[in-house]
Amino acid sequence: MHATIPISELVPGMFVDSVHKLKSDADIKLKSRGMVRNSAIITQLEADGVLELNIDITQSQVPVPERFIKTDAANSTITQSAQAKSASSTEAQDSAVEQDTDAQLTSAGASALPTAEVFSAALNQFEMQNKKLQLIYGNILGGEALQMHLVNDISKEIVSSVTQNSNVMAILTRLKDKRGFSWRHMINCTILMTIFAKYLGLKPHVVEQMAMAAMLHDIGRSKVPQSIQEKTTPLSDNETRHMQRHVAYSVAMVKEEKGITPLMIDMIVNHHERLDGSGFPRGLEQDKLSKAARVMAIVDTYATLTTDQPSMKAIEPVHALRFLLSNKTQFDAVLVQKFIKCIGIHPVGTLVKLTNDRLGLVMSGNEGSPTSPIVRVFYNVKHMHQITLKDIDLSATNDIKIVSNVRPIDYQINLSRLLQENLLV
Repeated sequence: MHATIPISELVPGMFVDSVHKLKSDADIKLKSRGMVRNSAIITQLEADGVLELNIDITQSQVPVPERFIKTDAANSTITQSAQAKSASSTEAQDSAVEQDTDAQLTSAGASALPTAEVFSAALNQFEMQNKKLQLIYGNILGGEALQMHLVNDISKEIVSSVTQNSNVMAILTRLKDKRGFSWRHMINCTILMTIFAKYLGLKPHVVEQMAMAAMLHDIGRSKVPQSIQEKTTPLSDNETRHMQRHVAYSVAMVKEEKGITPLMIDMIVNHHERLDGSGFPRGLEQDKLSKAARVMAIVDTYATLTTDQPSMKAIEPVHALRFLLSNKTQFDAVLVQKFIKCIGIHPVGTLVKLTNDRLGLVMSGNEGSPTSPIVRVFYNVKHMHQITLKDIDLSATNDIKIVSNVRPIDYQINLSRLLQENLLV
């Protein structure tokens, strides 16, 4: 599939098939087809008088603006909702994304409290999914091809699980595992993406595509040297460049796979771009970034900040949300506000200190009272010992309030063990 674009729309990552139009006084012949590797090539083509080029869409590593793609009526809607590289196409996609948002929005913490049986079953499935993805990731490290059908199965399982009980799945993202940031991050992003996409009221097939993109967005990290990924000190400039290449690696690994859509590619290639142009790999600004790419950037950043990495300790969810809020030039402020409403001011799985000197685990949110979630108290701070578990709806009492979010380490608490032991009751 090909598209004809003006030289002004050419960006690194596009695959040039041929020159379509030259200035009248230009004298150039394209010697070979190939990938545009850097902006210097574009500058040279402009200097040589190239006005328009034919782009091979299937071999390009970045999406081509939708308005340049000739499609039939049946495919037009799909392409329009999937690609947004200009202001006009971004508006078209935003319209498609927002079409279901008049439906009742339900936050991640608003579903019923999970029973022990529900949590136990979800935990077992979650651990199986982690093991599957760990195996897939390990096979890639060993030189094997990406097993896309297995990744697709895991993604669909997660979407189904979130549909059944988003609280449980949100809690599971808080489990810690130092053995593998990359594949754990992929699962956490898939869970959070599904929760957020459903909150936004998107149609099921769009939710599934966005979940799949979240699962695959960092798969290219498997091609980055482990010595760089496992480094505990700040990366050098050269190492940073190596790490940033994971975006191109991810696109290259998935673009030819069956079931991969332009929407997924858009989210994968642009998840590190920022509205002010400070991101990578292309430094795109807000008018070039689709809503789906903006959502992916928010989810990826939040999940990264709240997960332990070799070079950086995780921060608490409330601080990650503050980071997103404080960087309005980089992240879509409207979507950040919706994300906070979705997962809650005190996200499910967060530890909080109460005015009655108790520690509580946030179990569910209250949409009508976002600062007063349902918490499960388990620890007496004053006397420093565990107490009988009790669920308290803070919106139903005026006597008990949240004083602050707390770090598990402040009370020598193993969060993963706490989550498992205090939910299996």
